[in-house]
Amino acid sequence: MGRAFQNRKESMAKTAGMKTKLYSKYGKEIYVCAKNGGIDPDGNLSLRRMIDKAKKDQVPGHVIEKAIEKAKGGAGEDYVVARYEGFGPGNTMVIVDCLTDNNNRTFGDVRTCFNKAKAKIGAQGAVSHLFDHLAVFAFKGSDEDAVLEALMMEDIDVTEIESEDGMITVMVPPNEHHQTKVALEAAFEGIDFEMDEITFLPQVTAEISGEDREVFDKFVDLLNDCEDVQNVYHNAEFV
Repeated sequence: MGRAFQNRKESMAKTAGMKTKLYSKYGKEIYVCAKNGGIDPDGNLSLRRMIDKAKKDQVPGHVIEKAIEKAKGGAGEDYVVARYEGFGPGNTMVIVDCLTDNNNRTFGDVRTCFNKAKAKIGAQGAVSHLFDHLAVFAFKGSDEDAVLEALMMEDIDVTEIESEDGMITVMVPPNEHHQTKVALEAAFEGIDFEMDEITFLPQVTAEISGEDREVFDKFVDLLNDCEDVQNVYHNAEFV
């Protein structure tokens, strides 16, 4: 995974620095997971994954509890997933995932970000076919064979395993996220995940630097500032 993994970590760190946006993002996602699948994390794996992820990003407990209580009441907003795709600065490809209660507002906000960066928003499927939708785990280690054996014992369909610079990266289909995490935690006591994400990984990357890099960073910042934007995926490789 190498540099692509580092790029993803940089992107996550930038978003994590925006505390208010981060708390709002997790509150909305936890609310949607709880409302759609029930408020019990033991019976709602999507909710459990989101709570674990929020805690790892140091989201306060009261933010998590408030979102679950809101879902418990049964009232509140009805959010739907909206995904936009297009071409960003420096010939990059971008996927923008949103949760919205007003599609017209969200599309207008996202389109404005593309326009300000002189980027081009495309039709559904314009670039997503050039990304792989995967659950990705990264943790310290070097024994790929031991990891593969542990996962195969649980009949997990492993897409790929890589070992680089003392870090092992495991990629599996999104629907096997929970089973994979449980298997890894059982096989390797005290395992600490540097990355635990369901994400889009690009099949090809676009190297950008200099002015393109500056414009691209501003473009991503604009998207992250949008109320309804939850995640931004891209194929930019910073050089």
